[in-house]
Amino acid sequence: MLVTLNEILPKAREQHYAVPAFDCMEDVMIRSILDTAEQAKSPVILMALEHDLQGRGIKYISGLVHGVADAYNIPIVLHLDHAENMDIVAEAIEHGFTSVMYDGSQLAFEENIRRSKEVVKIAHTKGASVEAELGLVAGKDIHGDDYPGDGESLLTDPKEVLEFVEQTGVEALAVSIGTAHGVYVSLPHLDIARLEEINKVSKVPLVLHGGSNTPVDQIQNAIRHGISKINVYADSRVAMLEGLKKSAAIQERRDPIPNILFRPIREALSLLVSERIDMFFSRNRVA
Repeated sequence: MLVTLNEILPKAREQHYAVPAFDCMEDVMIRSILDTAEQAKSPVILMALEHDLQGRGIKYISGLVHGVADAYNIPIVLHLDHAENMDIVAEAIEHGFTSVMYDGSQLAFEENIRRSKEVVKIAHTKGASVEAELGLVAGKDIHGDDYPGDGESLLTDPKEVLEFVEQTGVEALAVSIGTAHGVYVSLPHLDIARLEEINKVSKVPLVLHGGSNTPVDQIQNAIRHGISKINVYADSRVAMLEGLKKSAAIQERRDPIPNILFRPIREALSLLVSERIDMFFSRNRVA
């Protein structure tokens, strides 16, 4: 069943677990993630990036998720990830995305507030929830390019959190405490003390971007101190690559059927999803 962030994150915050959020596209990813999440009785967030929505992508992804959501007995959020274009935000909401994330992290504080507030106004007319970002989570994007900021993260200032949340009206806030997007060159060291300060003043659940390949103990410590949603993408891509290598080695016949070719990819992704559900303490959170 399709829901918004409002319907799953407050409970996660209260009970100290994090809802896994997976960037995905196409049936192989969506089906593997949903099947695994339902088996684990975990809520789940399916996310799409702007480039995934180009052309007819927005119709394929929204149509597929809306077409199958009622077949699952778990809460599912269809979420637009890292949007910077207001037109894309509006289009995603029109196509049934139940949540959007506006990324104004590269903007000045006041401009980030202004634009995030505009997104909230658009989203709330359709009943969608909004996530914004305060501070900058740097690293590599999906094309291997550096995020702005010379590859360095700008950590969230706890003193700005309350004003930002109250002024914008967002339902979730992504914070920068030491993670990075993509595959790490060296392991991160999360600033849990900073997170504690942020969590004390934030009226909304907190989100951790760059969750892939972050040490388990640091991830779980962050959850204990207020993180309620964790984004995963690089880990999913690595798992699917390993599955693809196994698919390429299949020699059962010269023309294997698609189900056989896709099976190792689905299995690798499903294993990753199951592991993240356990890591984030979200297993058996759905009655």
